[in-house]
This record gives sequence, C-alpha cells and structure tokens, in this order.
Amino acid sequence: MLAHDADLELFRDNFRRFLAENIKPHYEQWEKEGIMPRSVWNQLGENGFLCVDMPEEYGGYGVPTNYSLMLVEEAARAGYGSLSTAISVHSEIAAPYILHIANEEQKQQWIPKMVSGEVVGAIGMTEPGAGSDLQSLRSSAILQGDHYVLNGSKTFISNGQHADLVIIAAKTDPAARAKGVSLLLVDTHLEGFKKGTNLDKIGLHSQDTSELFYDNVKVPANQLLGNAGQGFAYMMQELPRERLGIAVTALGAILGAIDVTIQYVNERQAFGQPIAKFQNTRFVLAQAKIEAQATQAFVNQCIEKYMAGELDVPTAAAAKAYTTDMQCKVADNLLQLFGGYGYMTEYPISRFYVDARIQRIYGGTNEIMKEIVAREILGR
Repeated sequence: MLAHDADLELFRDNFRRFLAENIKPHYEQWEKEGIMPRSVWNQLGENGFLCVDMPEEYGGYGVPTNYSLMLVEEAARAGYGSLSTAISVHSEIAAPYILHIANEEQKQQWIPKMVSGEVVGAIGMTEPGAGSDLQSLRSSAILQGDHYVLNGSKTFISNGQHADLVIIAAKTDPAARAKGVSLLLVDTHLEGFKKGTNLDKIGLHSQDTSELFYDNVKVPANQLLGNAGQGFAYMMQELPRERLGIAVTALGAILGAIDVTIQYVNERQAFGQPIAKFQNTRFVLAQAKIEAQATQAFVNQCIEKYMAGELDVPTAAAAKAYTTDMQCKVADNLLQLFGGYGYMTEYPISRFYVDARIQRIYGGTNEIMKEIVAREILGR
C-alpha cells in the first residue's frame, strides 16, 4: 500500500501480531457462532487499532489515512473478512462522518469513545424498501421542541448488534425528496430503539448484521449531524471513503486468497508431484498475481487521491466496482485449484469465496457504480 514507510510497516507488523494472538485462536468459533464478542472492540481500542487517523485532540494518532486503511487490508488478507468489514464500518465510515460534519461538542462526545472501543459505530442507510435508492427513505424524524421523534426501521446494518451509535438517515421533511433527508447521531440505548435478530448470511458470518427498529425514539435535537435537509449531500460527500474502504478490503482478500493457494499447491500432491508443477496451476496463480498488481495500483492511486482531497465520486465508484469484481473472480479461480477441498469450510479459500460476494452489493451495488461512471462519461 503506497510507497514504503518504515513507521507504517512497523504498525502493520504490530497489527499482524495482534491478529495472530487475539483473533486467530477464536475466529473459527466466532464464525460458527455467527458473531464476534463485544470485547473484541475493547481489545482493538486498547491496542490502538481503531480510528487511528482521527486527530490527537479526539484520542486518535492523527496519522495519514493509509494507516487506517492498512488495518482493513491486513484483516482481510489474514482471512478475517468479518473483522475487516467491522473495522471499516467503524473507522472508515462512521468516524469520518462525525469528524467532517459534526460540531465540536459532538466530536468530543463521540470520537474519543470510538477510538477506545467504548462506542461501536454503524451507519443506518438501507431500509427494507430502499437499498441503493437512498432518496426513497421512509424513516422519519420530526422535530418537537428540543428533540426529534424518530420512527422507522433499517436493515442489513453492519455492526448492528454491537452498535452503540448509529448515524441514521431519516426524513426530517417527509414532503421533500432528497432535500428532506437529515442525519442523526442516535444512541442505541435510547428508549424505543430496538435491535432485531442477528441476520444469517452466506458469508461474513461473525460480522454482526441486523435490522434496527425505532418507535417514537426521542433523539435530542443537539444530535442532528450537520444541517437539516443536507443528509443526502453529506452521504454523497462521504461515500468515496466508504467505497475506498470496500476496495481496500477487496485488495486484502485477493492477496490473502493468493497466499493460502500458494501454500496449498506446494503441499498438495497429484500424479506423483506437487500440483504447483502443473501448467494450469501456474497460469491460474500467475493470472491472479497480475490481477492483484493491477488492483493494488488502482487502490494506491485512490488512496493518494483521497489523502490529497481529490478522490471524486466516479473514481471511487469505479474502484469499488473493479476491485470487488476482481475479488470474486480471483477467489473463484483459485478455489478451483483446491478441487473438492475448496468446497470444504475447513479450508480458508472457501471463506474467501463466500465472503467476497457481498462486496459487489453493499456500499452501492456494482450496477449503481457503473451508472455513476456512465453519467460522468455521458453527462447524464
């Protein structure tokens, strides 16, 4: 990821050690149970692996964004897609919304606790009737005196079970369309806020994903994020960082799938020799390596653009679509080299395969990403 940086590499080594000591011994069990324990967030915070690019005055390290994204990449590369996604939602989506849009009082209230792991962050956009079409939101938040009365529901919310704070998109002016959407910082412990069951998914099993319900929840008016009616504009502003996080997860997963495949083909014997000797094996791995290098180059370019304040919506959309398509392709092609063992859950390649599929859906489907790119090309 980007040019060599000694401090970044030291940080990477520390995180790899953390993963080996604290995640690896338990991850299989968490996947079977369908959720990671809440204490993982406290461990991440205590070891300094959450929201690391947040300014020092809010408890972060104030390091460049590529340090934060490295954690997402390494978790994915290690085969912990659920953890990678969880960290990405917390550090790459929820925290930047607060940093970029919130007032000083809100930043002081929430960011230090997100850095420490005391507060787990999530973002509530998707609804049962509104997926990629964010203008069709039905959640409402009506101002009454010193609070908003919040009603509605969300679905497919990553970090939903453990979330202490959810940034919820709701209509503060139900008569308007996009201009009626606002964002609220919602404490999940408020009366009337309920978390549905942990949703059962085909992949990312230990990444808690939930439906959220709010029935006449009184959200203090001082928890409005930014200005009323600007929610849609804020979401468009912050989506490039979200999509960059997804692209980095894809890159990490591609590299991780290659890692486990190299090990397997060197150990697995067929017809009296390692299957690494067969031309098909060599060509499939070579192609995967080529595709990984192309993905790496695009991701690095996007990270550099983001850190320079130049990553626009179409470029981020293109990166999200390209990297996640490639992630699925590489995982599929490499799984084939494992034969029947690739279909067994005890082999890590199987997890790389199933965890990849959601990447082309969340953060805006890849079809929507192509529409965004097409509008830039065609001007409409």
